[in-house]
Amino acid sequence: MHTEISSILTSIQNTMAEINWQQLLESVVAAFDCSTGTMHTLDKSTNLLVLQAYQGIPPFLLPKMQTIPIGKGMAGIAAERRKPVEMCNLQTDESGVARPAAKETKVEGSIAVPMLLEGELYGVFGIAKPVPYDFTEEEISNLMKIGEEISRYVRANSAQVS
Repeated sequence: MHTEISSILTSIQNTMAEINWQQLLESVVAAFDCSTGTMHTLDKSTNLLVLQAYQGIPPFLLPKMQTIPIGKGMAGIAAERRKPVEMCNLQTDESGVARPAAKETKVEGSIAVPMLLEGELYGVFGIAKPVPYDFTEEEISNLMKIGEEISRYVRANSAQVS
């Protein structure tokens, strides 16, 4: 496994205090040589994905990304399907999966990855490149592992609060 990925997984596993969502997202974006990213956690009381961190998102788009309903846009569909949703080029997508405002990010190769642990959804994170790109099976597997570790952290910390 790539050393940056191992480092990300280790840092999540070793986090006992509050997780630094922004730092975590920046690490993931950098590890996959991306320019843009978002990280949302699931609010179980509203069943909405709530923005925790972002990078490279134009400020005028942030209000539309604060909360995302399950089933809407790439993140919402990844949450609903509990599988990664990928686009080689978001700019030319005509499937309707990407919301029209998503094209304003100017990114092309993008993926939204559900954060799952034992089949339970804890959130979704997405990363994207400014060029057309298909993520490899290995990259997708590593992204899912990162999502699983984040989920483990979220579950452990929500249990402490309850």
